[in-house]
Amino acid sequence: MRLIWATRGRTWGFRFLRTGEYEDPLGVYETVFSQLDDQPEVWGRVDDMVALRFPDPDERQDASGRVIPHEFVVFGPEAGCIDSLDDGRRLVWREVAQRFEDVWDRPETPPALG
Repeated sequence: MRLIWATRGRTWGFRFLRTGEYEDPLGVYETVFSQLDDQPEVWGRVDDMVALRFPDPDERQDASGRVIPHEFVVFGPEAGCIDSLDDGRRLVWREVAQRFEDVWDRPETPPALG
C-alpha cells in the first residue's frame, strides 16, 4: 500500500514513518490536510487520494499523556476502496499496526520508509 503516514511516539515528536515514495512528503501531506477539518477523526477524498486522521486504536499515549494521533494520505487503487473513516481505519491500520508496535516506545526517532 502506498501511503504517507505521520504520527508521534512515546518520546519522539511528530514524524513521517512512511513517505509514500516522496523524497519530501510534507508538501503533499499539507496540501491534502489543508482541505479537511481539523478534527481528531477525519476522512476525506482529495483528487485521487484519501486522507485519514484517527487516534491510536490501542489508546497509546505520549510521555505527556496525550493519545497518539495517526494521519495518513493513501494513494493508488487502495484509496479507491476507502469510502469512510471506518474503511480507512480497518484497511490502513492492519498495514501499519505491527510497525507502530515495534517503534512507538523507542527512545530514538525511527527511520521513515518509502
